Amino acid sequence: MRNIFVLGSTGSIGTQTLEAAEQVGCGIEAIAAEGSDIELMERQIRKHKPKAAIVIRPERAERLRQAVADTATEVLSGAENLYESIKQSTCDTVVNGISGMAGTLPSIYAVSSGKDLITANKEAIVTCGQIIKKLAAEHGAEIIPADSEHSAIFQCIDGKTPRKRIKRLILTASGGPFYGMSAEELRGVSKNDALRHPNWKMGKKITVDCATMMNKGLEIIEACMLFDVPAEKIDVLIHRQSIIHSMAEFCDNTVIAQLASPDMRLPLQYALTYPDRLPSRAEELDFDKLMTLTFARPDIETFKSLRLAREALKEGGTAPTILNAANEIAVRKFLRDEICFADIADFTERELEATPIIHNPSIEQILQTDADIRRKYDVK
Repeated sequence: MRNIFVLGSTGSIGTQTLEAAEQVGCGIEAIAAEGSDIELMERQIRKHKPKAAIVIRPERAERLRQAVADTATEVLSGAENLYESIKQSTCDTVVNGISGMAGTLPSIYAVSSGKDLITANKEAIVTCGQIIKKLAAEHGAEIIPADSEHSAIFQCIDGKTPRKRIKRLILTASGGPFYGMSAEELRGVSKNDALRHPNWKMGKKITVDCATMMNKGLEIIEACMLFDVPAEKIDVLIHRQSIIHSMAEFCDNTVIAQLASPDMRLPLQYALTYPDRLPSRAEELDFDKLMTLTFARPDIETFKSLRLAREALKEGGTAPTILNAANEIAVRKFLRDEICFADIADFTERELEATPIIHNPSIEQILQTDADIRRKYDVK
């Protein structure tokens, strides 16, 4: 069974990873979190007894250090200590549940040190996917997707299907809380409206991304990187029930779909036990109650984030980095009531048009592009 290092332990992915790890018997080597919920980190330390806990914000670390002084867990602080801990850890697997671009360097350090990477962090794959895959191959590390859609594709193609036999990958999307609304109607929606996802319980940023459909746009880019499939072979379908998590169509016109209750513990547990499967606490599917499964094409005129993502993918280079950074800034502005919901995609589009694109960038150039955009808007 895997011995894991959980990044973003106090977030939605992190807490569910720890729950799944407990269910299947994984060891918890270390945990890391920004430090916004020290009480939860303390409870996690007392329950899971990791060797180390890293608080990214140094000013919050001392509080945790004092709270768990009676335990054997070493408390460290700061990003540099996180990177060094990943490199030096005796774990075999790093689970990246960090939200946003902050998850990029941890992913790089994980695979560079030969550790398998279970990732729910889209941004690292979107901006540095080819680099991370190359490093993983060089160091014998495996990349296992943990978000529901890419886990579904991972299961459907089973790692054995030659890429030339894949006709199409079909990512499903719930459509979010605003499915069917017009662009004009979207101008009147509130922050609370955007945070009411119909099927999933997630963090605020990813929930807003689902509402704009940028989340699905990022997933298109991610799928290209993870599965070596060109953009023209990746489709998106609105599937309101969130029962089919994604599908793969093959050259013989067979379609294989992965179905399950909308519960993030399932893809996380599968990633932890892969290639095995173990019983889970997720709800069984009751086919007697599944009277209808519906599908529809997304409205890319109203939800233009999907179009922007495809354009960034086609452009390549640092374009996906610009897309991601601009979207993160726009979502933050929206959550702070500085812009309206409809302005998120407009803001992102303007930044894509205004920022020079570097082709064949290094990791340093990708990170610098991201930093420059954030500095422009005084966002770290």
